[in-house]
Amino acid sequence: MPSAQFAEQVRIPDDAFIAGLDRELAARDLGERLAFIAETFGNAVLTTSLGLEDQVLSWAVSEHARSIRLATLQTGRLFPETVALIATTNARFGLEIEEYLPEAADIESYKSQYGLNGFYDSVEARHACCNIRKVKPLKKALAGADAWITGLRRSQSDNRAHVPFAEWDEANGLVKLNPLADWTADAMQAAIAEHDIPVNPLHARGYPSIGCEPCTRAIRPGEPERAGRWWWENDEKRECGLHVPEASPLPNASQLPENAATKI
Repeated sequence: MPSAQFAEQVRIPDDAFIAGLDRELAARDLGERLAFIAETFGNAVLTTSLGLEDQVLSWAVSEHARSIRLATLQTGRLFPETVALIATTNARFGLEIEEYLPEAADIESYKSQYGLNGFYDSVEARHACCNIRKVKPLKKALAGADAWITGLRRSQSDNRAHVPFAEWDEANGLVKLNPLADWTADAMQAAIAEHDIPVNPLHARGYPSIGCEPCTRAIRPGEPERAGRWWWENDEKRECGLHVPEASPLPNASQLPENAATKI
């Protein structure tokens, strides 16, 4: 249950609320973090890309917080191994991962302007593709939610080195929670082995971070975990637009959506 001290915090996500969330999550183990999130928020959504982090989180949700919804962005360009893992995960944990697809009209518009694989030609074209296949479907996945749970970890890349446990996501207008922020790759592998968590077979072939098939390659020895994502770009802060590099400023109470209040 939320601690008495936390329950005294303001009940909308202002600075004090976010800081309180961050402290509370930092003091708990993973199962306790997810249970706390489920008790605190009425409609929390975990978005999963079926990567190692999200598989660990899916297992933890099935064990400790089954009221948390799971959603995945079915971009239409995923590896077959990733698509197959959706059904495997549902069956293994008794879950129902909701799939959100891009709009067919958006895909056709993109192909007309850039070509099917135009994302190789410019950062602008790549961002446009990520927007229609990921960012816009994410909006649908998070509609009505008051908290968004992700698998971001600080050790994934320099760009994520300061990921907090709790922050305000300005783009989606809700609290964003990163319960694996302090986990290492070794800790994840240990949890996967201990709990027999199903994972994408591509990980064993040198793909620690897996996105869309045309935009992901295996990494070379010594490369960072996310070096295989959009490898043809030179920007060290390559992202798809789902996660902004810097924490967004918190809104005033008058700017919050009606569903931003929590249950505590």
